[in-house]
Amino acid sequence: MIQDFEFKDRYSCDDLMHIVSVLRGPGGCPWDAEQTHESIRSNFIEETYEVIEAINKKNDAMLREELGDVLLQVALHTVMAQERNAFTFDDVCNEICKKLILRHPHVFGDVQVSSSAEVLKNWDAIKMDSKHQKTASEAIDAVPREFPALMRAQKVQKKAAKVGFDWDDVSGALDKVQEETAEVRAALDTDPAQAPEEIGDLLFSVVNVCRFAGVDAEETLTAATDKFAARFKKTEALAAARGMDMKSAGLDALDALWEEVKKTGQ
Repeated sequence: MIQDFEFKDRYSCDDLMHIVSVLRGPGGCPWDAEQTHESIRSNFIEETYEVIEAINKKNDAMLREELGDVLLQVALHTVMAQERNAFTFDDVCNEICKKLILRHPHVFGDVQVSSSAEVLKNWDAIKMDSKHQKTASEAIDAVPREFPALMRAQKVQKKAAKVGFDWDDVSGALDKVQEETAEVRAALDTDPAQAPEEIGDLLFSVVNVCRFAGVDAEETLTAATDKFAARFKKTEALAAARGMDMKSAGLDALDALWEEVKKTGQ
């Protein structure tokens, strides 16, 4: 045990940084000391999704806890950086403060805006300038490949649309879905090796429809998966109630049960 550690009723951000430094330092925790930016990078993603879960559940206690877990990830990565004299927590705070001031000239400067749309337009322009992006291609290249695929596709499409590379309306996007569907069928029938590429094109075209409809592709697919899972559960329960074995019932019988469940509005 670290003998001189101060126990408190309430801790601060500075205390968090100190605790993480202790954990990684001599006499600390062997596991924490062994970690690198690369070894815990997936933890950051997991903790972020748990924050989203808390938000979806509208659970403040859970949200407070999960935000703390995200903050721990920030602290761990920052302490690792401090250990090699790369940057400090103050540097991290300094950079985000400067960014917020720079990108809100309508609050911290003399720029006038009349709507949120103007705010976003200015934000994008300032962002491109600060990152030395002069073309739409550079802005597209800057969208991290590490994003979830649907999210990345939607962001790339938005950046292309800002320079006019877009359908006039949703009908063009819907026609493209039909075209890509036909190409998937053709690939599966004649050249299965081409199917992955064609299926990718189909998914990309569906994301375009989501964008025109003003919905988030990632959240929309999550909701559709939730709906499927709930209906499947009720279909399985209905099959069991009627003495049916799902594995041997056959698709027609199961589809009939599915439609029954669907008609109940569930």
